[in-house]
Amino acid sequence: MTEPSSGHLGGRNVVQVFLPCTDLERSKAFYSNTLRLPLLFETNGMAFYELGNMRLMLGELRDGQPPMAGGGIYLDAPDLPDVVRKMEARGVEFRAPAQVLQQTPAGNLTLQSLLDPDGNLVALMGVVPA
Repeated sequence: MTEPSSGHLGGRNVVQVFLPCTDLERSKAFYSNTLRLPLLFETNGMAFYELGNMRLMLGELRDGQPPMAGGGIYLDAPDLPDVVRKMEARGVEFRAPAQVLQQTPAGNLTLQSLLDPDGNLVALMGVVPA
């Protein structure tokens, strides 16, 4: 781990990720109800969710703000087939079938993704036994 006073960023933890949105209420419904993330707090056109050891911040673009290129988050899903099955049962639509990215002795590193209401990527990744 890099020493905080060294001026280097390598080895530091990510504490917050930002995704832009055009309709905060619609995005809150998606992240709260579809992904079932716990809402921590909301303030000044932003909503903050608990996401493992970090926060996800959704920020509503204000009138006159130039549109921002979307982003994406990749969530650890060692139980990928099960979580996808449960989400699909709730009506979640994924972009495509699961994709194997890498074959390892432990299993296949697999990705399954969907888009939030503003087109930001939400991907689930896990090592699925072969």
